[in-house]
Amino acid sequence: AKGDVAQQLQQVQNFIGQGVDAIIVAPVDTNAVKPIIDQATKAGIPLVFVNRRPQLPLTDKMAYVGSDSVLAGRLQMEALAKQAGYRGKVAIIIGNLSDAGALQRTKDVEQVVAKYPDMKVVLKQTANYSRNEGMDLMLNWLSNGEEIDIVAANNDEMAIGATMAIAQAKPKKTILVGGIDATPDGLKALASGKLAVTVFQDAVGQGKKSVEVAQQMIKGEKVDSHQWIPFELVTQQNMQQYSNKNP
Repeated sequence: AKGDVAQQLQQVQNFIGQGVDAIIVAPVDTNAVKPIIDQATKAGIPLVFVNRRPQLPLTDKMAYVGSDSVLAGRLQMEALAKQAGYRGKVAIIIGNLSDAGALQRTKDVEQVVAKYPDMKVVLKQTANYSRNEGMDLMLNWLSNGEEIDIVAANNDEMAIGATMAIAQAKPKKTILVGGIDATPDGLKALASGKLAVTVFQDAVGQGKKSVEVAQQMIKGEKVDSHQWIPFELVTQQNMQQYSNKNP
């Protein structure tokens, strides 16, 4: 839907008009799904949300398939904290303010940091899940002389952007950068030491499960409204086992 809520609703309406048996949606805005829910419910068509959890209760003939963002932020920040000796100034690069998952990951990073007296969140800003925006944001921070020891980014793309900015700015001290998703590029950055950690989000597993759940609902089978696909911590030590999981 190219990030356009209105376009996504139009697509759903088109699917309904075509008489499909089920609809799978990765929502553009998790707070703006009510019109989609209303249209699908009125048509009696099963609706599966994938990857981004809608901020509305799911009723009959609806399900969500995804990973619990609480765990992603916690895994990421605990690993970064350990590598930093549980001390340092933390900057958080947020994905998208309209995405509940990004907000949840950010909240849980903050909660981990709050556990350790010698750690503090000093900066927090969005970069819309974009590598270029992540790079620009990090360059701005560094050029402004901000003191940063750790960067926790809501996804690998923004984390990679941050590492590119660090390489360009050449700060005198090492800055640890963590991402989320364990994408192929994220794993390359991890292997080269540019990323300190990432967290595997099983995109293929989410896609497969969403189709399975849609098929079950088409058959009239009862399914759990929330289907969780676990996050997993990825470090240089165990990264080989994830190299082919997110092609």
